[in-house]
Amino acid sequence: MRISVPREIMANERRVAATPETVAKLVERGHQVLVESGAGTGIYVQDDPYRKAGATVTADTRQVFDQADLVIKVKQPGLNPTLGQHEVDLMREGSVLVTFLHPASPTSQPIVRRLAERRITAFTMDSIPRTSRAQRMDALTSMSTITGYKAVLMAASRLPIFVPMMGTAIGMLKPAKFLVVGCGVVGLQAVATAKRLGGVTTGFDIRTEAREETRSLGAKIGGFDMPTELAHGAGGYARALPAEWLEKERSALTPLVEDSDAVILSALVPGELAPVLVTEAMIARMRPGSVVIDVAIDQGGNCAATRPGQEITLHDVILSGVQNIPGSVAVHSTFLYANNMLHFLDNLIEDKSGRIRWNDEIVQATLITRDGQIVHQGTLKAMQAQA
Repeated sequence: MRISVPREIMANERRVAATPETVAKLVERGHQVLVESGAGTGIYVQDDPYRKAGATVTADTRQVFDQADLVIKVKQPGLNPTLGQHEVDLMREGSVLVTFLHPASPTSQPIVRRLAERRITAFTMDSIPRTSRAQRMDALTSMSTITGYKAVLMAASRLPIFVPMMGTAIGMLKPAKFLVVGCGVVGLQAVATAKRLGGVTTGFDIRTEAREETRSLGAKIGGFDMPTELAHGAGGYARALPAEWLEKERSALTPLVEDSDAVILSALVPGELAPVLVTEAMIARMRPGSVVIDVAIDQGGNCAATRPGQEITLHDVILSGVQNIPGSVAVHSTFLYANNMLHFLDNLIEDKSGRIRWNDEIVQATLITRDGQIVHQGTLKAMQAQA
């Protein structure tokens, strides 16, 4: 196949979908690879290493999209400011796109509709199932590890107080209190990082196993018991809760949010809108100068008041809806993502024929659009809810 690697255009996005090392492996597998000039600048890799790996490098953005059978990206397509055209419209009808689409998010739904209209087959890297066979492709886990670490550093840098307990000649300064909501990969890394910084840390999750993993890191535990079949989805992920249980979860969170200096929100349901767990009323009860980092914002956010891509202050509380946290740790996140992408493509494409393995469970789980139709159930559910 002819595989293209465009330069990412989202603000502050420094990652790229392929490194020279993964390009070389794609070429070894018989693919032709076209890389946009400057695609690796954000990870301090210039064009020559891509050429040496066997790629064709071009500064013609239109050519990168128009000549591709398959386009691999990091973030969802957007408006190219130089050309004044949307990246979806630059792609050939009938071509294939693999990227993080976050298709259930309200901001991504118009993109998904446009992909279907253009008859582009799209796969999203955030719906890879959590199975042993898919482990090497699991970009969500890779990026979540980075997100959990960096989210705590972001919160710490915005707090008007020290994170650890600090002894001074005047007296002892109390440590900051961190609350981590959603103790999956992001949350567990956030808990570990907050603990290493010296914060008093509480993890909150409705899943028994997640609470036990959080406890093993030395954090306090928040949450409540509920029927396993309601809390647990496929692969250990959280399940979307019925309205009455979601309200119980908010009630349990309210005193914990009020007592926290920093809140990391990372509760996600794969392929669906993130549940709104923190209301504006809860924000109003937090201490002035507190911080909320809503890393679930790509799927709509866990806080009712956060805004995608923005950092705002509400009731003297900083609310961060920064969308591309892994992009700020570009070298390591690109290394992980590019290799996840390589393994995904190896599974997606039949070596000799170049055909897609439509019957593969990983392929089916990540498929968003095909033959002019939106086929991803979580996306359709989110669209119906927004209608």
